[in-house]
Amino acid sequence: MSDYAKGLEGVIANESALSKVEGQAGKLSYLGYDIDDLVENCTFEEVTYLLHNGKLPNADELAGLESTLRNSRELPEQVIEFIKHLPKDAVPMDVLRTGVSMLGVFDKNAVVGEPDPVVNHEVALSIVAKTPVIVAYYHRARQGLELPPVRTDLSEAAHFLYLITGEEPGEAAVKTLDIAYIIHADHGMNASTFSARVTTGTLSDLYSAMTSAIGTLKGPLHGGANEGVIKMLKEIGSEDKVDAFVEDCLVNKKKIMGIGHRVYKVLDPRAPHLQKMAIKLTEELGESKWINMSERIATIMRERKGLNANVDFYSATVYYSLNIPTDLFTPIFAIARMSGWTAQVLEQLKDNRLYRPLTKYVGPATTSPVPPISER
Repeated sequence: MSDYAKGLEGVIANESALSKVEGQAGKLSYLGYDIDDLVENCTFEEVTYLLHNGKLPNADELAGLESTLRNSRELPEQVIEFIKHLPKDAVPMDVLRTGVSMLGVFDKNAVVGEPDPVVNHEVALSIVAKTPVIVAYYHRARQGLELPPVRTDLSEAAHFLYLITGEEPGEAAVKTLDIAYIIHADHGMNASTFSARVTTGTLSDLYSAMTSAIGTLKGPLHGGANEGVIKMLKEIGSEDKVDAFVEDCLVNKKKIMGIGHRVYKVLDPRAPHLQKMAIKLTEELGESKWINMSERIATIMRERKGLNANVDFYSATVYYSLNIPTDLFTPIFAIARMSGWTAQVLEQLKDNRLYRPLTKYVGPATTSPVPPISER
């Protein structure tokens, strides 16, 4: 048996009241509220308030948060110019990573050292508000389209859809994206949250922490999985080829994207919500191919391997049905998770300690003299 935990699996590194991930039971809750209940009864803005303040808002508190977010959407002109002059084939997650980092240059409140809780909370909400604008503006800029002025009369989900399309979004699309935001908002000590807290633990600024988180989320073993699902479905091509594709993967031990989860040993509690929205969207659009293929894959893997679909499996179909380009799937994950990341680092700062784990050394057991370069 190993005397260390590879990947820190099973190691408890901190305390948090924000989200409770129960892998064996297949449950997820934010500050004591079940994710199912939050999806049915709350908006993303309410969940953001909950994560940042430790309680659900009343009507006046919610209105205050909505006002703060909506009036914090404007990007510095220099960031807009940066977005306009980027290569048209840049990776959107790279754009977001660099854009968020740039925001810190223009924010006088982006300070290092002992934090001011009030100021840091303002900075956190400013980042939450500006993140979707960076993503949407780059998407329009790479198409050669004008960047519409930000609006203050739309919710977070509605505003993002408006910015990427330039058109007023429908109610069903807004509700769908709002649900996706809620279920992606926070998820315990995942890799990107860990990197954000590690950065904050040094008393670096919030922009540095969010840049760390975005860079971590970019990896295909974390946030990039939902892009892989759509690529897989396109590779399969049609419903009649699903069984053969899955069989080939099983025989040759190939990974099937969106199936199974590092933490959840039963059904991912977030998946049914997006599954329901995916079915509803495809019914409205009259395009059932993708959800039918997805459902068949999920059924085979559940029956053959006892593995369930995770949240990435259905979020891919949902975003694709909303005509969102595949390379924006992970940035949307980041938009939603920004509320959780910022809440996590604010929590970290309340009782901060520098992260400094140990390493098991496996190099040479003894030291050797350094030979002259002529003898090497």
